Amino acid sequence: MTKSVAKTRDAGSPIAHGLDDLPAVTVDDYNLERRDKDGFIGDKANKSAFAKKIDLWRKSMAKAGGDPLGEKPTSDYSKKDFDALLRGEDVRAAALVMGAVEDFAQELAKVLTRYLADSAWKNTQRIAVGGGFKESFIGALAIARAMALLNMEGINVELSPIKHHPDDAGLIGAAHLMPAWMLKGHEAILAVDIGGTNIRAGVVKLKMDDKPDLSKAKVWKSEIWRHADEDPARTHAVAELIRMLTDLIDKAEKAGLSPAPVIGLACPGLIRSDGSIERGGQNLPGGNWESKHFNLPAEIMKAIPSIGGRETFVIMHNDAVVQGLSQVPFMQDVAHWGVVTIGTGLGNARFSNKQPPKKEKE
Repeated sequence: MTKSVAKTRDAGSPIAHGLDDLPAVTVDDYNLERRDKDGFIGDKANKSAFAKKIDLWRKSMAKAGGDPLGEKPTSDYSKKDFDALLRGEDVRAAALVMGAVEDFAQELAKVLTRYLADSAWKNTQRIAVGGGFKESFIGALAIARAMALLNMEGINVELSPIKHHPDDAGLIGAAHLMPAWMLKGHEAILAVDIGGTNIRAGVVKLKMDDKPDLSKAKVWKSEIWRHADEDPARTHAVAELIRMLTDLIDKAEKAGLSPAPVIGLACPGLIRSDGSIERGGQNLPGGNWESKHFNLPAEIMKAIPSIGGRETFVIMHNDAVVQGLSQVPFMQDVAHWGVVTIGTGLGNARFSNKQPPKKEKE
């Protein structure tokens, strides 16, 4: 087990960070790190791994008949480009992409096999797959193929793409960090998803009058800052995040949304109960996010002490956990489930529902 989290809230504290005891689920594990001779196994199924598979096939096929993709660098191809090649009339180009999809699916299946062998992942029935890769046809095909490979080996687990857009899942999931009393009487919350390339901040409309289980929650407005293009210092990154949140609060209040005085943060790494990062923040902008002298929730509360005239609370958890939480309403037919997010790394988390599985209506 890799997580290092608080089991319960401190006495007198309305919230704590990185909890395993959440309103609808227990977080059995997250940030599982497994190695082989090449390093972390998750790196074999992240977003750069597929590009490496493409390059290997290009190099191989170029030896006889030329590179089907010509002189254009792999980095200049988008997921949509690869989708088009796979479905196109150039059969050699389609074969190349198909080979890369198969290789990636096999690596993903191997990684998941290792995860599922861990005691914390025992009896996992379904795994939600997030990240931008799943939005493409090649991504959906790789996920389906990985599931077929697992099933062929007698591992009866279902893989299903996260239902929300990857830009939204890490924001919507933040609502599931909050106890119901924090959301009562409010139409929206503020949420942030921090990654190694982008920082997203948004206003999530809860729509709890329609569906108390938050299954209708959606992102009302959001901002995305691609910090990787600027390589900012940590202080600048925090200042920009606070600016984004301040602007969004102003827009929400002007629209009469009455946001709750809580901000949910999704952040890579192992999250301590005080909101500091134990490890895993090495890809965050400016570095040194794991310093004992840095606490992002405290920085935000200092800059935004109140929302709507009420004291601000900030709650933070691991980004894969939060993305996974967006799927809570859609996982009520199973007892134990997980999530993997295909991004800079391969984020992961495993959950157990607190309510017994609901049987499908006949």
